[in-house]
Amino acid sequence: MIGGIDAGSARVFAGLLEARTGQRIAAGRSWRYDAALGPLLQSLTLDRIDQLAARLIEGKDKSLGDRIVDALLNQETSFFRDAGVIEGAVAAATHGDHPLRIWCAACATGQEPLSLAMLFAEAGGTMPEIVATDVSAAALARARDGTYTQFEIQRGLPVRRMVKWFEPTTDNQWRVSASLAGAIHYRRHNLVVDAPPAGQFDLILCRNVLFYLAPPLRERVLERLAGALRPDGLLLLGAGETVIGQSSRLRPSLRARGLYERAGDDEDRKRVYTGR
Repeated sequence: MIGGIDAGSARVFAGLLEARTGQRIAAGRSWRYDAALGPLLQSLTLDRIDQLAARLIEGKDKSLGDRIVDALLNQETSFFRDAGVIEGAVAAATHGDHPLRIWCAACATGQEPLSLAMLFAEAGGTMPEIVATDVSAAALARARDGTYTQFEIQRGLPVRRMVKWFEPTTDNQWRVSASLAGAIHYRRHNLVVDAPPAGQFDLILCRNVLFYLAPPLRERVLERLAGALRPDGLLLLGAGETVIGQSSRLRPSLRARGLYERAGDDEDRKRVYTGR
């Protein structure tokens, strides 16, 4: 047994998660199986995790794999998570005379792109195009719905923003305003498998995803993120993530502390800034 799960079941679930998303669950974090899969067991009226593994292997329920992956993904997020970092990234990205484009990769249930939309709406001016993607269909469904529990709405969201941008529902939840929700384009996207959304972006946020990936997949994802950046674009990673030693296409930004930019684009960058 590994914690509350037998080794065979752990291998089944770990293999499924890695095959679908490239993400790994560290050996010392086996508690995640019990915590994440408990509600799914209950909904299926199963008593043990090994029964869930057996049902998955049986293959009769075609949606079960997606439900297990959705449960195992770490969808930890909140409004204005690391607020100073988000605000600094927005400030650094807002320049140039072209329409601003932002990609929130691994957006989970939508708090990050909504936080960005709030910042731009409150600053006035033109709202940028915000593309928000995630591998989880369930998380994206919640993001599109834009409804949050009292607990979720209070995590990182001051009261003045809560009452300005959200309305209470009849079941004691909060729904985002249509004007704010309409600024975000949600799409399902697998960072490991799928090509980036079309076009290039001024700012890409891909936080707290890379450390779940094996090094070769990490390099592949960073390669794709670099290709999706404009010559003057910026990439924001999680606090414990870096491109150093992981990618030759990216480097720490020379103009925005804590962010990254494409390497080797100095001439292109000069043309962007000077018009020459």
